[in-house]
Amino acid sequence: MEKDKHLGLRIDSETHKKLKSLAEFDGRSINGEILYLIRQAITLHEQTYGTLK
Repeated sequence: MEKDKHLGLRIDSETHKKLKSLAEFDGRSINGEILYLIRQAITLHEQTYGTLK
């Protein structure tokens, strides 16, 4: 089984503050919120342009 990948991410303080608030509102960790948003973006892209490889 392949291990999860690590992704370092640098964001400005204001974006971090808002992301933290969004995650708390949704009952997720910041990491969980980022994964959720990325998955949403992938789903939307695939619905519009077809499945990614």
